Amino acid sequence: MTEVYIFSGFLGSGKTSLLTHVIRQAKEEGLKPGVIMNELGQLAFDSAAVDGDVPLKEILDGCICCTGSEKTEAQVQALLHEKVDIIFIETTGAAHPVEALDSIHSPLFGDSLDIRGIITVADGRRWLEKERLSPQVRMLFLEQIRHASVILLNKSDLLTESERASVTAEIQSVNPGAPILETVNGKVPLDYLRKMASTGNRKPVRRAAIGEQLPISSRLVRMEKPVNREAFEDWVRSLPDTVYRMKGYVPLEGHRYPALFQYAYGMVQWIPESMNMPANLVIIGENPEAVEVPGAARE
Repeated sequence: MTEVYIFSGFLGSGKTSLLTHVIRQAKEEGLKPGVIMNELGQLAFDSAAVDGDVPLKEILDGCICCTGSEKTEAQVQALLHEKVDIIFIETTGAAHPVEALDSIHSPLFGDSLDIRGIITVADGRRWLEKERLSPQVRMLFLEQIRHASVILLNKSDLLTESERASVTAEIQSVNPGAPILETVNGKVPLDYLRKMASTGNRKPVRRAAIGEQLPISSRLVRMEKPVNREAFEDWVRSLPDTVYRMKGYVPLEGHRYPALFQYAYGMVQWIPESMNMPANLVIIGENPEAVEVPGAARE
């Protein structure tokens, strides 16, 4: 049977970093991994993290637990056809974990899958600031913790010792049955997940409909002219808390090619590119249409 692991966690928590690490480990162990990646937007920026020799299926512009459930079934079938040994499913930050689990339970291939459980990646700093989230988003955050088989307390290096102890205790009170592992950059031994993840996850699957009701949406912005990096970062710092994630390619003054830009919870990352990538930026959050982006084309 093909092992299946669902990676859950809020936007920017570190699911893609986790994915790249476990893919590498699976290949080193002689396993053939397959990946399903779910993006809220129309562009699959995170899929660049998956090596070209790894079978990859994408579900774009829809949540795996809502409009994407039928697509998920087709993508799982396609991966099984490619005879993969292990499947990693990275959900969007807006996916309810139980509904994601429900979407891969199918009578068509139920006897071919060993669904090991839900690995939830929790950003410790975001947990400390969870009261600033809107009620619905905070509920989703808690649900992702509550239904996890294994919890990774990621970005633990950004917390003090007392903060780590406090966050661990609070998370444990939400889900006392799941082991918690402190991680940095999503690094965790694959063997640990294979041993600790719940075999089959026997909890009854109930449709929670939280993902459908969330006010989270995405917006694709086309960048028309280069921006000053410092000024752009000043603009980022002025954004409201309702902007959870941004990623894309931003043209910078003095640079030949657009740079890969990533933003999550106040943290900014720039990665230079050596080729001319499409200057598009995806904004994920509540009411992203209201965000005015410097250097963007008029819509």
